[in-house]
Amino acid sequence: TPLMLKVAFVFSKRNFWALPMSGDNDDDKTVGDYICDINVLLYQLSLYVGSHMNGGTLISSQWVQSVAHSPVGGLCLLLSLCRCFQLRLGEHKLTVLEETTQIISMVKIIKQPNYKSITTGHDITLIKLVKPAIFSQEEVKGCGDTLPSNGSKLPNSLQCLKAPILSNTTCRKTYPGLINNSMMCLGFLEGGKDACQGDSGGPVACNGILQGIVSWGAGCALKGKPGVYTKVCNYIQWIQNTMAAN
Repeated sequence: TPLMLKVAFVFSKRNFWALPMSGDNDDDKTVGDYICDINVLLYQLSLYVGSHMNGGTLISSQWVQSVAHSPVGGLCLLLSLCRCFQLRLGEHKLTVLEETTQIISMVKIIKQPNYKSITTGHDITLIKLVKPAIFSQEEVKGCGDTLPSNGSKLPNSLQCLKAPILSNTTCRKTYPGLINNSMMCLGFLEGGKDACQGDSGGPVACNGILQGIVSWGAGCALKGKPGVYTKVCNYIQWIQNTMAAN
């Protein structure tokens, strides 16, 4: 029996950095998911620049983990406007600001130094908040778009998905020459359930412990094309050292 992990996704409009298949420009969004229990709140958050850009995970009171390929990092560094960008934590409903919602600005973004592109790996970044967030000990959850590659439907509520980890052999066969040791594949080879638009940067958790980050994939919920995720365990030392130095 394969290990089943819970994938956390975010509210979004659209991302634009997944690896497309021929004739397909869709990227990662949630498909085949279910609404999370409203009482199970989240470390899942949204990186927000006028509208949702991508997801992230609160890993300490003042640090967020997300993907290095996020355009937020480039905008922050290019325009020197980090404090103008928001991170929204604790949202269960897309269309309303709830009592649990926290809106906090970012002060610094630090990409993993080995990152070059999503298909070469090391797709992880750390974001320092301008002030500590208030958070609990509850399990990570998330949400995202809910139709496969030929459709688009954004949910109003936080979504969850349970998906199996695929073997390294299977993962490498599905994306020949593109998978390295910093990545893992999750999902269903028969298709129908997957991450999709706006989910990049969102967390994958097993028994409440962060294991992966939504990174990239070919299309969305397509047969034989599971999602590709960053292995968080490979970067524990880098995360600890970076937080301590900043």
